[in-house]
Amino acid sequence: MSGFPSLRCFLPRCTIGLCFLAYPLLAQEPLLENEQQTQAQSFAQCVVGLQQKALSAGISTNTVETILGQARYLAKILEYDRNQPEFVQTFPGYFSARVNDWRITKGREMLAKHKDFLAKLTQEYGVPGHYLVAFWGLETNFGNYIGKMPIIDSLTTLACDERRSKFFSAELMQALRLLERENLAVSDMVGSWAGAMGHAQFMPTAYLTYARDGDGDGKMDLWNSELDALASAANFLKALGWQAGFRWGREVLIPNNFDYQLAGKSNVQALSFWREKGITEVGNIALNNSDLPAALVVPAGHTGPAFLIYHNFEVILRWNNSEYYGIAVGQLADQIAGRGPLSKPLPDLPQYTLLEMQEFQQKLNDLGFDVGKPDGILGPATRQGVRAFQASKRLIADGYPSKETVESVMSETSTDTAL
Repeated sequence: MSGFPSLRCFLPRCTIGLCFLAYPLLAQEPLLENEQQTQAQSFAQCVVGLQQKALSAGISTNTVETILGQARYLAKILEYDRNQPEFVQTFPGYFSARVNDWRITKGREMLAKHKDFLAKLTQEYGVPGHYLVAFWGLETNFGNYIGKMPIIDSLTTLACDERRSKFFSAELMQALRLLERENLAVSDMVGSWAGAMGHAQFMPTAYLTYARDGDGDGKMDLWNSELDALASAANFLKALGWQAGFRWGREVLIPNNFDYQLAGKSNVQALSFWREKGITEVGNIALNNSDLPAALVVPAGHTGPAFLIYHNFEVILRWNNSEYYGIAVGQLADQIAGRGPLSKPLPDLPQYTLLEMQEFQQKLNDLGFDVGKPDGILGPATRQGVRAFQASKRLIADGYPSKETVESVMSETSTDTAL
């Protein structure tokens, strides 16, 4: 088996708005003042072209002239789009900032508040309520922060930027359709800088396609109705292939002398295979001897927690294509439902700058361990290349760039450069 069964995704890479925050956005340096001026000067001409596209797409003349025609150029949006973090995000840092006591407590409150409604959603869509609450908590802190950027202005600015013009032009057209369908006021249509909206942070296409009227008032209002947002999230997850009656995955324990080259999301094996390899549930409870497909991931290396992930984990990644995010959703949902915290503490791992990680990736490529484009992201390709290098040096091949691994790589390729 080469991986989990593929799921059809209706938008490139991610459908939900915060997918743009899943990994660092790597592009150019922030725009200089003269570049901003050039962008602003061409903005008006771009809007004219977008107006023609909107008319051809069936958007009303009134909306094209009074809404799209009045769109403002927001230089700050392009600064956000080009922002590069200084340091590489590690799993311990990511996880501890998201699966915390406040979200767990608040999540349990929301689970109790909407108990009956969530039970109905589970019956209709097959998605348990604690997962829906977990998504809600991670996306917007249960609606406490849904964004303040004007959606039409943001999407128009991004549509007029060459970097991802095609994607954002399409989302802008959908936003205009949404505005007309729901009779929305432009001033109320706010969200993230990348165009995600409401409690669930849906992009316009997702809003148009998957939003549902949960409270029965005849509207699909993801800004003001918690029930609409929860129903829409359940509908979206079902459409992506959520399997009712199955978990996302679980934390597991790994025996000593385990072959970590077996780890990785692409190595899907029957649960019985992992049982034979000595993997156990927390508490040293034997895994079921079944043919349920599962893969093993160790996001913080062999010193951190390990997880067996199932089909529904891949569904979570269709919401936001980040393994860190998928584990955070699963663990937050588990703890909201009453399960305990991680049994294994998060390790204190070295923190690398983005430039250091890019250099490390390039050195691996030079050595013949292909990790793809040096982008500073600790994604599956980098972990696979790291794992192969570690195995060649008889290090623990967990795929994590530990200090020992990085120093070994750098010493192989250069005697005067080190991280």
